[in-house]
Amino acid sequence: MAVLIITGGRVIDPAGEMDEQADVILEDDRVIEVGEATTAQKDDAQLLDARGCIVCPGLIDPHVHLREPGQEDKETIATGADAAAQGGFTSVCCMPNTEPTLDDDGRINFIYTESRRVGLANVFPVGAITKGRKGEELAEIGLMSAAGAVGFSDDGCAVASASVMAKALSYIAMTGKVLMQHCEDPELGGGAMNEGAVATRLGLAGWPRVAEELIIQRDIMLNLRRNVGARYHVQHVSSGGSIDLLRRARHDLFGQAHITAEVSPHHLLLTEDACSSYDSNFKMNPPLRSRRDIEGIREGVRDGTVTILATDHAPHTREEKELEFAAAPYGIIGLECALPLYVRGLIETETLDWPAMLAMMTSQPARLCGLEGKGTLCAGADADVTVIDPNEAWTIDVDAFHGKSRNCPFHGWNVTGRPVATIVGGRVCMLRDETRLTRGDSVYSVYSV
Repeated sequence: MAVLIITGGRVIDPAGEMDEQADVILEDDRVIEVGEATTAQKDDAQLLDARGCIVCPGLIDPHVHLREPGQEDKETIATGADAAAQGGFTSVCCMPNTEPTLDDDGRINFIYTESRRVGLANVFPVGAITKGRKGEELAEIGLMSAAGAVGFSDDGCAVASASVMAKALSYIAMTGKVLMQHCEDPELGGGAMNEGAVATRLGLAGWPRVAEELIIQRDIMLNLRRNVGARYHVQHVSSGGSIDLLRRARHDLFGQAHITAEVSPHHLLLTEDACSSYDSNFKMNPPLRSRRDIEGIREGVRDGTVTILATDHAPHTREEKELEFAAAPYGIIGLECALPLYVRGLIETETLDWPAMLAMMTSQPARLCGLEGKGTLCAGADADVTVIDPNEAWTIDVDAFHGKSRNCPFHGWNVTGRPVATIVGGRVCMLRDETRLTRGDSVYSVYSV
């Protein structure tokens, strides 16, 4: 029996409506108790000193790209799980745009097998909606669901056909899993950056907001007006107009049961003006938009229209990102620096407080993806815990990242707030200061690959 007691921290467990000074007692891979540990309990346990820190359920990212199988030069499950642990994430959900696509039960099983072998952050697979993500024929939804796919997405592409989408909503509704839609009308999307005066000045192809908004509106009609009742989730919202559509759908027309949405750090902090440098680390899908869009998204976070925070971690090689802006691939990495960026975009702007923000990174994504035992510190929950120093000031340095890729537009930013320990299944997978972890007079080493 291995006992780890996290002592002296501010425990924030949104699922349990807890925000108080307490100890968190873990035994093997389970949470035993949150309260005041006795002297006898401490004498027989490893102790992790969390004074001055926030202790919360392990952070969960429902939207990452780990590139394995097929693109291991960009990222692997091992390096991605390591990057996740460095960023305080105990669980991530990987998208199916791999080579080959995650579109059958065998490939879903592969992700679980490799995740268990690596033994760092948990990796949960999201299956493709259509075979090969081509948008033409539904993938094996039932078999993938039975194998453990936590949701379904053709991320990187929208399901453009309304008839295919209608079938997908019906089939996925029967599984109880969530359909995650990348909202981009292919006939309007695909530009290099946001459509507008900045794109015109830079001579780059524009990508209008309506490309996102049209798909959202269509899918709302297909799902809710036809009474399908699928759980529908909008990925990486980038437009204030999208927020307006989602707000009306959730609150005015149909209630809140089946529609959710996520936002990524870059769409809370960066505008299209960043593209003026022609640095392709500012090229992403969907593109950076205007200051007005950022304000609309923050208001959507504040009023509960957006309930999930997700990085859309998308690694690419240095050679790919060194291409000219129009030719470079979309996407940036985010796992290792997301937390302080959300602090910058949400807490420092007084959009949210710590408990509300952490709910969007713990209990809400756990609920979205059906991750039983995760996203909470209640007795019997999985021993997945993140310890955060909310006051640590540091500089983002991509050369110190553990993931394979370096395509991050936030390199050199001075930020505040940092995960200092990540515990997965009762094991300390990341610890910035090993002197925090003691037993008697001993200092314990941290688990590593």
